[in-house]
Amino acid sequence: MYDRDLLLYEALRIRMIEEKIIDLYPSDQIQSPVHLSIGQEAAAVGVCANLNISDWVFINYRGHAFYLAKGGPLPQFFAELMGKSGGISKGKAGSMHLADPIHGVIGASAVVASTISHAVGAALASKIKGENSRVFVANFGDGAMEQGAFYESLNFASIHKLPVLFLCEDNGLAVHTSRGDRQAFDVKKLSEAFGISFISIEEGYEPSIVAEVSARAITKVREGSGPVFLLIRTLRYKEHVGPGEDFSAGYRSEEVAKAWKQKDPLFEDSAKFDEFKMRINREIEDALNFAYLSPHARVEDLLTDVI
Repeated sequence: MYDRDLLLYEALRIRMIEEKIIDLYPSDQIQSPVHLSIGQEAAAVGVCANLNISDWVFINYRGHAFYLAKGGPLPQFFAELMGKSGGISKGKAGSMHLADPIHGVIGASAVVASTISHAVGAALASKIKGENSRVFVANFGDGAMEQGAFYESLNFASIHKLPVLFLCEDNGLAVHTSRGDRQAFDVKKLSEAFGISFISIEEGYEPSIVAEVSARAITKVREGSGPVFLLIRTLRYKEHVGPGEDFSAGYRSEEVAKAWKQKDPLFEDSAKFDEFKMRINREIEDALNFAYLSPHARVEDLLTDVI
């Protein structure tokens, strides 16, 4: 069993952090484009509740939620988004290329689907070394499933029975294009065609359900059964990139979003959220003070950490 209040706290924390990014964005203190995970927090919180520090998550450019859920430090997060030398990557990575290897968050990329094969490669290296019980998570959106590297990764991971969790956050969109206009395949049948177990979660708004179901998928991977495909239905509330709304563009339904929000537990009228918000706001303010006081990225750091 999982402590639902703790999961809701972590999900609310991610949402409030990203809402603070929205507040800061017009001031131009955020020095990179941002792809927000507001509405999708339950996926990151629920999955990461089952991961160890030694497990690696290969995130994508919409990676704030997984970075934070996996334990990435908040002061260095804000400093990174501001292009400060105190950032997790000395201000060189920004929002779209977050990484924190200490906590098992392996570098994101702005190139769609590019980190899926990286997760597979890391899993292969781990198997060759004889490491046991580690899990390598390839985190991607449904738009990544049209890339060739995705199919090659499924095939290779299955052949070699690698400890990979293929984790798809499925909001039915690739930027502004719906799934029906992009995909001629059924993802469950596709996964099973490669001999990969498929598990789906329809209630991607509820972190406790995500935690319970993803535990089964992660356990299968950890026990050496080979890769598992986990698909989580979700919905992002904000535009594809940036802090605004985009329902006026006409490519998605505001009614669908409203129906999803009615099931979103972070909109519950709960007294416990008042206490949560006080604690989270204090943490955010402390982290922002660190970021504000951190010096700007230095030219002499430009080529450090490059291999």
